[in-house]
Amino acid sequence: MSRRWLGASNALAAGLMIAASLTLMVEGAQESQGRLALGLLLGYLAMRVGRRFMHLHGEFALGELRGADARKALLIVGVMTLHSFTEGLGVGVSFGGGEGLGVFISAAIAVHNVPEGLAISLVLVPRGVSPWTAAGWSVFSSLPQPLMAVPAYLFVTAFTPLLPVGFGLAAGAMLWMTVSELLPEARVTLGRAGVLVAVIVSAVAMIAFQETLLR
Repeated sequence: MSRRWLGASNALAAGLMIAASLTLMVEGAQESQGRLALGLLLGYLAMRVGRRFMHLHGEFALGELRGADARKALLIVGVMTLHSFTEGLGVGVSFGGGEGLGVFISAAIAVHNVPEGLAISLVLVPRGVSPWTAAGWSVFSSLPQPLMAVPAYLFVTAFTPLLPVGFGLAAGAMLWMTVSELLPEARVTLGRAGVLVAVIVSAVAMIAFQETLLR
């Protein structure tokens, strides 16, 4: 895989994650700006600690990936899995507000899962992971959604205040991933203008995709 294609994949994945982060922040701010800000800080700190842990514990491997590629792959899967916990929380709480709302939110999150799975594949496949394996990791990253939806529905009163924190946590982690890992590597091969174009195109495409299917 050429370094230019690797950079383009990173930039496209970054655009998808930025669009998803903005959506989460808008939703979280409607509930509580203070708790959203707390979640953003926690997401940033969690990713810093995670990367520090990886560096301290030597060589990492993910399938055939080793070293920096394996660390980046683990980070993207970890970020998206964390994001799925907050989505499951949102599904459960929404069903607590009525079946109609719950069905709509579930459909919206199902739509989100498509470009989010694509973001994972855009990071993994150019680094040598097979498309089927990347698809498997995409499915794995979504498993927390049903696991969190059930307790959130059963204990909706307790979980509702946590929503903006969860949204901020996921958004902070994704923004850290884009700024610290994806965009710097993309800029080396694409240049600033190329990265900007790729990020804008993928972010707009994700927003248009969501709006079209949920209209």
